[in-house]
Amino acid sequence: MHLLQLLFRAGPGVLLLVLCLQLGTNKAQEDNRTVIKMNLQMPQVAKENEEVTLKLTIGTELRECMVIKTFLRGSHTMDGPFNYNYTACLCEDYPRTFYWNFEVNRTMAIAAMVHIIEKEGICPNKAVVPNGQKYFYTIQGIQII
Repeated sequence: MHLLQLLFRAGPGVLLLVLCLQLGTNKAQEDNRTVIKMNLQMPQVAKENEEVTLKLTIGTELRECMVIKTFLRGSHTMDGPFNYNYTACLCEDYPRTFYWNFEVNRTMAIAAMVHIIEKEGICPNKAVVPNGQKYFYTIQGIQII
């Protein structure tokens, strides 16, 4: 009975604090959307000087569109189409797919990179730049036989 009398004498701020502590945090309000999802497809083995195709599919779970720049980096210097950069608008309902065709002449690791950039005129509506990480990558290797 004494505890009940204390609660009635407490101010509204204390009552709100007690209520919040009783309820705890609600996990439903946390936003766990993935900013960038990447799927890299390429052969794992190839013959020397054979042309290979690398396919990179990029998606997002964010509701807003964003401008991305995607490119490749290798463990060895390469010339030609390997160095092409693509800039595109990425939206939740429209994943993007990019292709690179290039010749490989030695075993190497290849990183497919995605950089979220701020650039106007790429997306039809206003594009956002999310807080946090701006570079994303995935790495695969190709072996020459």
